Amino acid sequence: MSGTVNLPLVKASELKRSWPAVLACFVTAVFGWGFGFTGTSVYLAELHRLHGWPNALIASAITEYYLIGALCLARVHLALRWLGPGRLLALGVVLLGLGATLFSRSTHSWQLFAAAAVMAAGWASCTSTAISASLALYFQRQRGLAITLALNGASAAGFTVAPLLLELSQIVGVGNAVPLVAVGMLVIVLPLIGFGFGFGGMSAQRVPAAVHVAGAAPMQTRDVLRGWLFWSIALPFALALAAQVGLIVHLVSFLLPRLGAASAATAVSLVSVAAMGGRLALATVVDRLHQRRAAALSFASQAAGLGLMIGFPNQPEMLYAGCLLFGLSVGNVITFPALIVQREFPASAFALVIGLSTAVSQFTFALAPAGLGLIRAATGGYSWVLATCIALQLGAAVLVLSRRAS
Repeated sequence: MSGTVNLPLVKASELKRSWPAVLACFVTAVFGWGFGFTGTSVYLAELHRLHGWPNALIASAITEYYLIGALCLARVHLALRWLGPGRLLALGVVLLGLGATLFSRSTHSWQLFAAAAVMAAGWASCTSTAISASLALYFQRQRGLAITLALNGASAAGFTVAPLLLELSQIVGVGNAVPLVAVGMLVIVLPLIGFGFGFGGMSAQRVPAAVHVAGAAPMQTRDVLRGWLFWSIALPFALALAAQVGLIVHLVSFLLPRLGAASAATAVSLVSVAAMGGRLALATVVDRLHQRRAAALSFASQAAGLGLMIGFPNQPEMLYAGCLLFGLSVGNVITFPALIVQREFPASAFALVIGLSTAVSQFTFALAPAGLGLIRAATGGYSWVLATCIALQLGAAVLVLSRRAS
């Protein structure tokens, strides 16, 4: 990780110069998380209703999708080098839209697993790793702000794409709703990617903040994985995201008997709205923060929100407060790894390190919904599920502060 990093002169406001790239990444994130994350709950419910397939079968295909996606994430840095940011993101949204369409139109259970592999390649190519690495080529001093603003698209997907898919599925069926929404969004997303990045390679003219490293060989995967510096980022965020993703999957089941359908839906929506608000608030100060401490505080605040749900399970106002407090850091937990990596690793290794870190997180959180489901089945309630998530969040807070020289 030693060597001289020669950076070109950066103008006073990178955001003013390169805002089209941020806009392109924002809409890409809306598409990516809409079809690749929040949309999976729609696929599961509607395919179960349509075909009578067991939820466990459909969920297994979704788990396969996340696991294959994790493998793909570790190679995003190579795809970015070969294709350039515009081609990579465009390929990602097309593959994800195609995979989601095939998944939703499956008529035999084996087709779910084939479609999941296509979705996985698309997911890896148009979500957090690809977006963060693409923006890293255009931003240096304002990179944290740019990534935070762009990844707000993930939060926006929760109250735009997923509800639209669900409502349209009731009218025309999930097999028609998914391709209709996907094609409609691609008409918007692809031109914006072209506007933000173009569809050429990464020439010096096309990448204004391209980083050149002199006097040091590029970092290899084995070099990254051998150091505690990497694991002090990958492990805490893997634990935090396992708690976060697992809890979100089970949140409706926890809230429904306590709040009723309408109020539970409101509480879940509050999580997404709070996530966007938390990201926007972070964006204003993120490049001036001690980011490991801020991440630890985010983990602790989510644990506190879950504590309210355990402590006051029959008080609606406390459940709403718990959802709000938990939601405020949902988006930031996705954003912080890129911000820490860009400060602590050489710029030339950014895409490799963030890809590996995200892969570790995705392998971990892919298993979380099933694991928490087993705890729910074994204990007969959600108290131990929430307690497990609290333990994961607090463990993550300790680990993220444990950095030492590698």
